Amino acid sequence: MDARTSGNGGDIPLDTASHQCYNSCAMDSIIKDKNFKMVAGSVKPDSKHRVGLSKIDIPDGVTFCVYLNEMGQIVLDPQVTIPASELWLFENKEALASVHKGLLESAAGDTRKRGSFAKYVKDEA
Repeated sequence: MDARTSGNGGDIPLDTASHQCYNSCAMDSIIKDKNFKMVAGSVKPDSKHRVGLSKIDIPDGVTFCVYLNEMGQIVLDPQVTIPASELWLFENKEALASVHKGLLESAAGDTRKRGSFAKYVKDEA
């Protein structure tokens, strides 16, 4: 049984299909879930070597890092960019943890009304 005939409706666990060709250290950080689902079969690249992804719902603003192994397998890792002015938050683990905590508290309904902050707004006009 190979990856194309996994017998489970197109779901192909990466660790059962030629996984030895992947660099385990690098790929472990890229592959977040090893259960792949075949969304199209026998897709042929066009004359410019493009492969259409029309059967996949890709959100606006997503780009991809493309990884290729020695076996010719391709992994597309979706990426989004953030403004450089917001990079500090992702580099500051304490601040990021505080934001995550606040989001969890808000989702749980743990909020308090603090009134209007309009008096602190400075009109730059």
